Amino acid sequence: MAVILPCYNEEAAIARTVADFRAALPTATIYVYDNNSSDRTAAVADAAGAIVRRERMQGKGHVVRRMFADVDADIYVMADGDETYDAGAAPELVQKLIDEQLDMVVGARRTEVDAAYRSGHKLGNKVLTGILAKLFGRSFNDILSGYRVFSRRFVKSFPVLSQGFEIETEISVHALELKMPVAEIVTDYGARPEGSTSKLSTYRDGWRILNTMMTLFRMERPVLFFGVIAALLTAISIILAVPLAITYAETGLVPRMPTAILCTGLVILATLSFFAGLILDTVVRGRRELRRLAYLTFPAPGE
Repeated sequence: MAVILPCYNEEAAIARTVADFRAALPTATIYVYDNNSSDRTAAVADAAGAIVRRERMQGKGHVVRRMFADVDADIYVMADGDETYDAGAAPELVQKLIDEQLDMVVGARRTEVDAAYRSGHKLGNKVLTGILAKLFGRSFNDILSGYRVFSRRFVKSFPVLSQGFEIETEISVHALELKMPVAEIVTDYGARPEGSTSKLSTYRDGWRILNTMMTLFRMERPVLFFGVIAALLTAISIILAVPLAITYAETGLVPRMPTAILCTGLVILATLSFFAGLILDTVVRGRRELRRLAYLTFPAPGE
């Protein structure tokens, strides 16, 4: 079992985070992935007994890609190295993964401390979770939680594409699209210790997460994505063409030729969009099958 802790400038918290997870999971190997910190985070983590590795490309997505590629374990526990997640809940998360042979258990955050979970982050999480549910049919209660337990087959079948904090969204979509067995457990979420600051920007990162959702929706559901575009173009064309058709029926003339040409062009674009969706759907199915085959090469947790 491996506990993997991505961190950046968490000198104030990393030693206690390592100690807490070692106490909660004494048989696990603790890895700290330092994401180009400018303070003593790496040295403090090393002194605390963690295996310290570095990822020079800035961004949590880059760190997770490196962690998942480099670390070999049967079960992975991922949490931020800022002491906000309850390490004491880790055994329960791991046991649920094993008992129910799940591929991911999410630690949904619960807090009574306003400073721990800002109102803007709460609202953004709720909105983004709702959008994900609308786009992909189902979702989690906390898609942005960084506290997760994974099976080996999840980690080794997950082609990480994200660069920053949108990684949690990509993880959630990967689980949903491959229809993996997953679960959530509510866990406590605490305030950061003095000297530690949040790296998440409510608006900038919120926009990046929303953009990632739309990109993944286009990639994973191309028929629906391009079908909606085709329907909109067709509707606009029909609205513009109705007056022309009425005038033609009454006079036998087409007085607004540019509008007629525009309607024809919109219908052509709608047709191209629809067939682009059909073609891309075939590609997506092939990619999904490859990911599923990679997933099936590994045994279920506990076997």
